[in-house]
Amino acid sequence: MNIRNARPEDLMNMQHCNLLCLPENYQMKYYFYHGLSWPQLSYIAEDENGKIVGYVLAKMEEDPDDVPHGHITSLAVKRSHRRLGLAQKLMDQASRAMIENFNAKYVSLHVRKRISEVEPKYYADGEDAYAMKRDLTQMADELRRHLELKEKGRHVVLGAIENKVESKGNSLPSSGEACREEKGLAAEDSGGDSKDLSEVSETTESTDVKDSSEASDSAS
Repeated sequence: MNIRNARPEDLMNMQHCNLLCLPENYQMKYYFYHGLSWPQLSYIAEDENGKIVGYVLAKMEEDPDDVPHGHITSLAVKRSHRRLGLAQKLMDQASRAMIENFNAKYVSLHVRKRISEVEPKYYADGEDAYAMKRDLTQMADELRRHLELKEKGRHVVLGAIENKVESKGNSLPSSGEACREEKGLAAEDSGGDSKDLSEVSETTESTDVKDSSEASDSAS
């Protein structure tokens, strides 16, 4: 199961999922309105075959008299994939995106179950809606701490790399030491070559003497 940010090509399948799951339906232009105005806030859940099995359609409320806050316009999961925690994950993703992109303080959602306050005749069929609010302060604090720890870890890694580079640089020999080491190696190579040549010469001489002796014996 994969949850990702909704793309424009997903909007028709999101609408299809909405028609299957909910009595509150929207025209296609309303999906495009969300997708173009707040592309960061809507998410889809897709199965292993890439088919959309759930979605969240979200936006920011434009109320100058209130703190920045978002609204879940529509949230649905197909019956075949319910009780898997997908709705919660979709809601969390949209909420995080509201915090990160718009510094939202809370997110609202209208439901058909009594929560806190009534929106009279909110739905097209005349039924009242009950407003639910989710305070995003705790989630914002957790995201902030996570980013601070991530940044701190990055600095620790960079510092370790810099120290390693510095210590490696300090261990390099000076130019004088390098020259002395090269001369020493050259002398060792020269001595080794001389020894090898002398051994070859001695071997050749002994071979010549042996051959000469064998030739004399044959002649006698």
